[in-house]
Amino acid sequence: MAEVQVKEDGGKGGKVRSKKQNTRVDMTPMVDLGFLLITFFMFTTTFSKPNVMDLGLPAKPKEDQPKPPPTEIKLSNSISLLLGRDNKIFWHQQDNTSLTDANLNETSFDREGIRKIIEQAKNRAADKSKFTVIIKPTDDAVYKNFVDILDEMAITKSEQYGVTDVKPWEKAIYEKRVGPAPAAK
Repeated sequence: MAEVQVKEDGGKGGKVRSKKQNTRVDMTPMVDLGFLLITFFMFTTTFSKPNVMDLGLPAKPKEDQPKPPPTEIKLSNSISLLLGRDNKIFWHQQDNTSLTDANLNETSFDREGIRKIIEQAKNRAADKSKFTVIIKPTDDAVYKNFVDILDEMAITKSEQYGVTDVKPWEKAIYEKRVGPAPAAK
């Protein structure tokens, strides 16, 4: 509450002076109001919802049904992407006998890079309905690059893709191309 305090002067005669009023504002209710407003806005604010990426996972086979035979992916219907360190991405369409550091191609994560490579490989595929992208993150890859490549799968409408480990023969060529992995600190 705001209060006005009046100081009374002892009654000596003489001139009548106007009384000085000493004003003092009590701020306690204002602090209470501030905390009430903060509490109100905290309860009524919607917090940011986490973004969830939808992964198309295969259905789990039933126990009583026989296991389907493993699917053979032909080189002409696939492209392998190796996610490397320092935001680098490498691609190839070779088998273990023909892959060299010369035909392990490097590209970037932008529209003119990996997106164009995937679209060109899809157009060159022998059977476009069976075109498969094989994503192989190395131990040096960062999570952001993995999310970026999954976004590229959605952008290029590549419905068939898989994530697997880098094969030892690919790892040898990759390390020959970029150098050995840095020592852990």
